[in-house]
This record gives sequence, C-alpha cells and structure tokens, in this order.
Amino acid sequence: MKINLKDIFLILVGSLFVAFGTYFFLAPNHIAAGGTSGIAIIINSIFPSIPIGLLMMGMEVILFTIGIIVIGPVFGGKTIFCSFSISALVLLMGKMYPNIKPFSNDILIQLILGILICGLGMGIVFNLNASTGGTDIIAKIINKYTQISIGKSVLMADIAITIAATLILGVNKGMYAILGVILNSTIIDKVILSLNSYKQVAIISNNGENIKKYIVNELSRSATIYYAKGAYKNSNKEVITTILDRKQFLKLKNYIKVLDDKAFITVNDVNEVLGEGFTRII
Repeated sequence: MKINLKDIFLILVGSLFVAFGTYFFLAPNHIAAGGTSGIAIIINSIFPSIPIGLLMMGMEVILFTIGIIVIGPVFGGKTIFCSFSISALVLLMGKMYPNIKPFSNDILIQLILGILICGLGMGIVFNLNASTGGTDIIAKIINKYTQISIGKSVLMADIAITIAATLILGVNKGMYAILGVILNSTIIDKVILSLNSYKQVAIISNNGENIKKYIVNELSRSATIYYAKGAYKNSNKEVITTILDRKQFLKLKNYIKVLDDKAFITVNDVNEVLGEGFTRII
C-alpha cells in the first residue's frame, strides 16, 4: 500500500478535531452522540474508572476487521490509523487535563460546538476514503452499497446508540444526543461537499490560444474545446471548457481580465469530479 504523507497529515488533523470535540465538549456533558465515542461515554458514565479513550480503543477491533474485509485494505489501514490516533489523543488529553468539567451550564452551546468540531474532523477523514472507526465503518459500508450519503449513513448507524443514551443517561441527555447525531450527519455532508466542490468554466475569447496555454502550463489542468455559432453575429466561436478548484478559478479569472476584458465566461458549481487529476473512482 502506497503511503501518502499528505493523507496521513490530514487524517491526523481530522483525528485531532474529533478527539478535541469529544473530550472537551461531549464527554463532560455525557452527550453520547453516536459512534464508539458515544458508547464509551455511556459506559464511562456507569463506570467512571474506565477511561473513555481505552473504551474506544477496545471496541474498534471487530469493526476494523469488517471494514478491511468489506471495503478493502487501503480503507482498513487508514481507518486503523485514524481510530487509534483519536483514541490515543483522547487518552493524552485525559492525562494532560484529567477530570475535565463542563465549561458552562449551557449544554446546548457545548453540544453545538462539540458536534461542529467533530463533524469537521469526520468530514475531512471520510473525504480521504477512511473513517474514524466504530460505527462510521458501518456508515461507510452502507454508503458503498447504496445511494445514501455518508452523513445520512452515519445517522442511521448512530440511532441505536442515541436510543441507549436516552434509556441510560435520561430523556434530557438522550434528546441532546439525538440532536447531536442529526447535526453531525448534516455537517459531515457539508464538509465533504465543500472539499469536493469545483468550478466548471466555459470561456469564449479572441485570445483562446493564450488561455489554453495558461490552463495547461500554469494551472496544470486540461480543457475541452467545443465549437459554437453565435446567434447575434452568426459567427463561429471556440468554446474552452475546463474544471478547476476555487483557487485555480480565481487565478484564471484574473488572467483573463488582464488578457481580454471582453471575454465571455460562464461558471457553474460542480459538487464532485471523479477521474484522472481529481478524485479517484472508488
């Protein structure tokens, strides 16, 4: 398996977000918003002497095996790395800041902050064809074999945990957990969507050759050429189309503004691009 240092770094970043949100915001308020972290919070509320990080680590092994068999070794390897990173980070935070207490009496604000942080981290991890382990592996399997989005798959996988939280931690905490699961699934989908958003750009210009060279040589992208006829002057025109990320689009727009301020440009948002030069088809 080829090791991608960028992927490892981003998985660590995502793991840090999940660990931070869980330990400092969700766990002190006993909000079991799904996942093995939710199960660990429930068990820890009954047996406080058992560290949450240790509980999370102990529950991952079976689900790891399932993930490797069903989804593949690359997913399994990344997920093992991510999950143990989260568990280790939670354990480390527990050593550095033991017996952490809620920051305030406002559980709702802490729930929203915790879920925002965790959802951001989980979105980063899912976007790299990995997961944070636990029930997220089940969500990834649901997503692979159905048309259900990752966020909604996470929601389905975590419902049982929130029901358990309601029975064990009380209706009040259980309702917060249900809200947390719904927020989490929405945030994950939004993060994945934003990380995979591109601009489809169509350009008509009298300086088409220079624009094509700029796209290929400076932006390291390709382009597709179409030929069209204008209705007003009945003249033949070359239409250059390309797909760029947001930063590349801004560079191209600024270049065309200087080169040909009379160029005609249309821009469409693209939520996902699969294939060579973009996201690998999996």
